[in-house]
Amino acid sequence: MTDIIEGAHHVGITVADMERSSAFWGALLGAEPTATEHLAGPGLGRLVGYPSVRMERRWVEAPGGPVVELLRYLDRDEAPYDPGTAHPGNVHVCLAVSDVPAAHAHALACGATGVGDGWIEVPAGPNAGARIAYVRGPDGVTVELFEKPKPRAQW
Repeated sequence: MTDIIEGAHHVGITVADMERSSAFWGALLGAEPTATEHLAGPGLGRLVGYPSVRMERRWVEAPGGPVVELLRYLDRDEAPYDPGTAHPGNVHVCLAVSDVPAAHAHALACGATGVGDGWIEVPAGPNAGARIAYVRGPDGVTVELFEKPKPRAQW
């Protein structure tokens, strides 16, 4: 049945403040968020499990995809998840980048907070030589910045 999966369409993120989150994701990805759409209706309530729910939504297109969908629930006042990556159910967004130190600095300038000691270079295994950093966006979502290992010169 795996032949029915065609690829990733989007990553959905529930946000507390649409303006703040749109500004962050737009700046991070270098893309203009779409205009706000207002969502409501019985089908939406059946889909998400909250009858009579109303939401606002914006899309931010990541270079090379997928699209980031920002959702703000208008009728719910839920506490945010603890942002630690060790919590079961925690999800992160991984962005392919060409230069991790530069991408890390850019993410911090966009308002992300750093995680750990900055970026690392993977010492061994299938991703040996890759450089990786974790940052967190304004709603606690972890963003992984991943730079593929550079090919080694052949002698």
